[in-house]
Amino acid sequence: MAGARRIVVTGMGAVSAAGIGAPALWEAARDGRSCVGETRFARPYRGRIRISAQVQDFDPAAYLTSNVLPFCDPVTQYLLVAADEAIAQAGLTSAKPLGPRTATIIGTGVGGMHTLENGLYLTLVEQGRPDPLTVPRLIPSACPSMLSIRYGSTGPCFAVSSACSSATQAIGLGVHLIRSGLVDRAIVGGTEDCVTNSAMLAWEALRVLTPDACRPFSKGRNGMILGAGSAVFVLEEVEHARARGAEALVEIAGYGTSADAKDPVRPDAQGAAACMRNALTDANVEAGEIDYVNAHGTGTTANDATESEALGIVFGDRLAKLPVSSTKPIHGHALGAAGALELVVTIGAVRENIAPPTINWREADAKCPVDAVPNEARPMPIRTALTNSFAFGGINASLIVRRAVAA
Repeated sequence: MAGARRIVVTGMGAVSAAGIGAPALWEAARDGRSCVGETRFARPYRGRIRISAQVQDFDPAAYLTSNVLPFCDPVTQYLLVAADEAIAQAGLTSAKPLGPRTATIIGTGVGGMHTLENGLYLTLVEQGRPDPLTVPRLIPSACPSMLSIRYGSTGPCFAVSSACSSATQAIGLGVHLIRSGLVDRAIVGGTEDCVTNSAMLAWEALRVLTPDACRPFSKGRNGMILGAGSAVFVLEEVEHARARGAEALVEIAGYGTSADAKDPVRPDAQGAAACMRNALTDANVEAGEIDYVNAHGTGTTANDATESEALGIVFGDRLAKLPVSSTKPIHGHALGAAGALELVVTIGAVRENIAPPTINWREADAKCPVDAVPNEARPMPIRTALTNSFAFGGINASLIVRRAVAA
C-alpha cells in the first residue's frame, strides 16, 4: 500500500524433488526438467498411482545433529535445511540469536504425516505403544518452533494451516507483521510431505491424481501429481536490510487473500479473482503492470478452468497475451508448501527475466484461454509478477513480487 514499509527478501532456501537448494529448484523449473518419478514407498502399496515428485536420497544426518533429529519429522528436517540456506544467504547466523524483532511463521497443510503414519499408527499396532516423541514431531507447530529454537527468534511464532494456501498465507502474514512495525524481520515459508502410503491412497480416493503426467491448462489434462519439500525466506524491512548491508533479492510488494465461502472442494472464480485484486490493491499495482503469473495450475479439470476464468475477470482482454505458467509438473503439488516452492520459482523468473514453461502441454483448451508458456521457457522482461495459491475450503492467497531497486 502507498506509504507502507517496503519488504524485501534477503535470503531463500529450498529442499524439493529437484534436490537441495533454491538454485536447483529454479533451474529445474526454468529448464522444464521434470522431477517426477516412481514413488518409493515405505511398505507395499496397494494403490494405482505410483508416481510423485518425492524428496529422494535425502540424508538428514548430513545436515542436522543427533540432538535435533529425534524431534524432527521429515517436514521439519526439510524445513531446517532450507532455512539454513536462507539464513546464510541473508548474511545471518544461528550463532547470534535473532531475538524478539524476528517472527517465525511457517505454513503446512498437515504437518508430520510420516510421524502420524509410521510413528503413531504402526508402532501402536505393531509394538503396543508409540514413540514418546511422536506428538512433538507430528504437530504442525513443530515446524516454526524448531526454527525459532534454532535461530533464537523470540518474536511471534506460529504455524499456518490452510491447505494449499498455507505457505503463501504464512509469507503474507510475515509481510504484514513487518509492515505493522511489530517486527523487523520474519522467517517464513512452507513445508509438506504427504507422499506416504495412507496419504496417497486418500488422494487417489478424491480422483484428482494423474496416472501419467500433469498437464496444466492443456486439453486432455487428467489430474495433479503430489510433491514434497520446503522453501524458506528471510523477509526484512528494506531500510533494516540496507543498514546491515544485506542484498535485496526481490521486493514482496503485495499480498491478498480471500475466502470463497461456497464449497469445501469446488473452486470459485469470483473468490480467486477477489484474492488477486486484493493483492494488486495491497501492492498499489495495476493489473496492466503484471508481466508474468505463476499459476496455482494443478492440472485438474476444475481448478485450471476456474483459475483461467478468474484470471479473465482480473486481466480482461489482456489475458490472452499475459504469460501464465504452472511449474507443478516439475516439482509436484506440494500442498501446504506449494506456495513457497512456487515463490522460489517466481523470484527466479523476476531476477532472470525468464518465464518458466508449463511442460507436458499438448493443445489449447477453450476453457483455459491463457498463454501457458507451453513446454519451453520464454526469455522476456519481467519486473512484476503474481503468484497464486488456491486451497480446498475456498481459501485463496496471492503474492506480488517486484524486482528490487538498488539502494
